[in-house]
Amino acid sequence: MTSWTADELDRVAGADELELTTLRPDGSPRRTVTIWTVRVGNELYVRSWRGASGGWFRAVHARPQGHVSAGGVEHDIELLPAGGETWDAVDDAYRTKYARYAGYVEPMVSADARATTLKLLPRAERVR
Repeated sequence: MTSWTADELDRVAGADELELTTLRPDGSPRRTVTIWTVRVGNELYVRSWRGASGGWFRAVHARPQGHVSAGGVEHDIELLPAGGETWDAVDDAYRTKYARYAGYVEPMVSADARATTLKLLPRAERVR
């Protein structure tokens, strides 16, 4: 694994949406989904607004790798569960970044969604 560059962090965090392609256990790509992402410090996070029942979130349990595209950045990634100590900061980031979508933000900061918080880590090597 590697780290996000300052430019990548700015560009991904500045994008309204992130395109996420998770992988099947055999490494083939699943259908790309559009989700929200937020930045806290030098880390990027995503959540499933449907909680653990979200299809892309369930796919991450089978193979926690994929590909993201946002703000002109394309990167293979690993998705790791984020500890509960980050959830409040991630909540604040969602509320700030997506304040104009108040009706959609509340499900993103619900207990079910908080429990699906994942940190995106860039991978140096290709995963497909």
